Amino acid sequence: MALSGPARLRVDGRFLALGDKRIFLKSVTFGPFPSDAELDPATEFPRIAASGFNSIRVYTGATRHLLDCAQENGLQVLVGIPWEWSRDFLAEPRLRAEGELRLLSFLREQGTHPALGALIVANEIPSDLVRWMGPSQVRQALEDLIDLCREEAPELLIAYANYPSTEYLEPRNADFSAFNVYLENRESQALYLPRLQNIAGDRPILITEFGLDTIRNHEDTQASLLTGHLEECLAAGVAGTTFFAWSDRWASRGARMEDWAFGLTRRDKSEKPVLEALCKILPKISTARVTTPLKDDTPRISVVVCTHNGAAHLESCLRACCALDYPDFEVLVVDDGSTDQTPELAARFPEVRYLRQEHGGLSNARNYGADAATGELVAYTDDDCQPDVDWLFWIARCFDHPKAGAAGGPNLPPSPESLQEAIVASATGAPSHVLSEDLRAEHLPGCNLVVRRKALEEVGGFQPQFLAAGDDVDLCWRLLDQGWELVFAPPAFVWHRRRTSIVRYLKQQSGYGRAEALLFAVHPGRFRNGGIHWEGSVYSGGPVSADTNSVIYFGSMGQAGYQGLAHHTTPRRPLHRRFNSPASRGLLRLCDLLQPIVRAISRWRHGGPAPQFSRARAGYRPRGLEGADCSEISFLGPSDTGRHQLLDALREAGWAACGDTDTWDLRSAPFLLLTADEQRGLDHTLVRARLRHPPALRRNGISIIEEAARRVGLEKR
Repeated sequence: MALSGPARLRVDGRFLALGDKRIFLKSVTFGPFPSDAELDPATEFPRIAASGFNSIRVYTGATRHLLDCAQENGLQVLVGIPWEWSRDFLAEPRLRAEGELRLLSFLREQGTHPALGALIVANEIPSDLVRWMGPSQVRQALEDLIDLCREEAPELLIAYANYPSTEYLEPRNADFSAFNVYLENRESQALYLPRLQNIAGDRPILITEFGLDTIRNHEDTQASLLTGHLEECLAAGVAGTTFFAWSDRWASRGARMEDWAFGLTRRDKSEKPVLEALCKILPKISTARVTTPLKDDTPRISVVVCTHNGAAHLESCLRACCALDYPDFEVLVVDDGSTDQTPELAARFPEVRYLRQEHGGLSNARNYGADAATGELVAYTDDDCQPDVDWLFWIARCFDHPKAGAAGGPNLPPSPESLQEAIVASATGAPSHVLSEDLRAEHLPGCNLVVRRKALEEVGGFQPQFLAAGDDVDLCWRLLDQGWELVFAPPAFVWHRRRTSIVRYLKQQSGYGRAEALLFAVHPGRFRNGGIHWEGSVYSGGPVSADTNSVIYFGSMGQAGYQGLAHHTTPRRPLHRRFNSPASRGLLRLCDLLQPIVRAISRWRHGGPAPQFSRARAGYRPRGLEGADCSEISFLGPSDTGRHQLLDALREAGWAACGDTDTWDLRSAPFLLLTADEQRGLDHTLVRARLRHPPALRRNGISIIEEAARRVGLEKR
């Protein structure tokens, strides 16, 4: 009998797991250190593990010695390999090729080491440089890099360490979303972490840097902020966090850094107050929910599963429901006149209450379950779903607010078992939540919908005309009309198996169209242009990232600290990597073509509004000059002089800043200017400038830029 290998870090829904055990990743950055003041992993890793950490993050690769020490101390290692991502690597393919070779070389040497938890392919590509190269082009380059590394190490988790200034840059094929976040206000963290949960789509969120400098702040302030951050991460249900840094010993590009002190320990290895504070909390944490207990008066929850001939998946659903980790709940099955093996399957679970009615449709079954339930909250899921073990734990927290009428979370597709199932999992039109804010919903799908009994009774329950779909949409709208709120809980997910064939998927979309015709009869004011008009964002499972049609809020001259999509849209989840091929992408495009047609025609045939098929929205293009040319020039200056000084000089000369969503920095008719900085070693900055100009005025425009550069000490290259 073959022995299984060591447990590897893996994705577990919206969380991470080590083998079969879900974990909250408690990480700290280790180095880089000055060459004459390095810390030995053999000495430091036992201290790190004893403090309660289970992971470290390194930026300059990992030697066998470091990985072995990590394994001996039960630490996972998140590894970054340095390459020139802070330069225009798209214009200089050599830089990208060198990065690929370094990453692949490391993976060939160390990629199978059991302590290697994840690979970070790059870290914080500067926002002005992303804007210069093009956001979608940079995202595609990162995705290509991830694919290349995955071919070499298919079992290893791979991601890109993003940050708020390029929030829109999430690679769509990363295993998890990694963000470096420095917010020195706990209230701001409480607001931003749920935003990151939604930017991630289906994926876990891992904070890959968070810290506070103790030269500019008191050490007690650092202790308070970092412990508060840990509590906010646990409350938000993120997959883990990383404290920057273990030691005040720190080097950047080989040079000792003396003017920052982010460490949990000082340069002499003594502990700061923050480490003592964290040592009291970290060892108690294994998963996100351990240190965030429910109140003593936890509400009783009745889990209601309505089924009609759903025996194929019912057993898995009930097994998951009975395994829920919550102190006070019951499980009810409402059999809506099934003619298959549903009664026999339900009888295998004596702890489940089995109820049967004559076939009357989904709404009647949901109402029957609510009438028989004993809980203060009624939790609905479908027979083809498997709730996560902590589903009710996260849901119950949503009802602390008295105006919360209903709550729910995402529904994630499990790994597909066939090509067609993989295509359906990525196709549009799946049951989805619609968000008006990060934690407020306009719609929650019935496969993950928990309703306060008082609110359900106030609106009269589900309306019986909705026999198979549309009942959840109607209920959510009536709850909102009555002043109740719909709360979204990002970590409260259920696994939801989609249709297993394209034909069944299209039949489902036809059924949704029929349900929308019923919705139109009850809520005509919520329809526009032939379909439902959602005020919020429809969740489609993919991470929020820019494409060629995106409008991005860059801020004036690309300087906004937090840059995201001006109109929040959620891309659909990507095809599962095992089934991602030209043929599958072609079938997915076919589904994209057929789905709105099938749905709209069915809606119209059953009494809904007439179909209106609009043309695709034209891609966003920066406002510029028709018939103009672009010229590029570059300047070299000292490390403290760059694009900001050049832009200031031109503004003093009368140039005006462009708008927040423009891909240009400055305007002075008939010229447009875009700039970006590249760090060239420790001592120099290269300023790139792109001038848009009429063909006849090229020399005039370049002369103006060169004169401004000379005034601030930049030399033309």
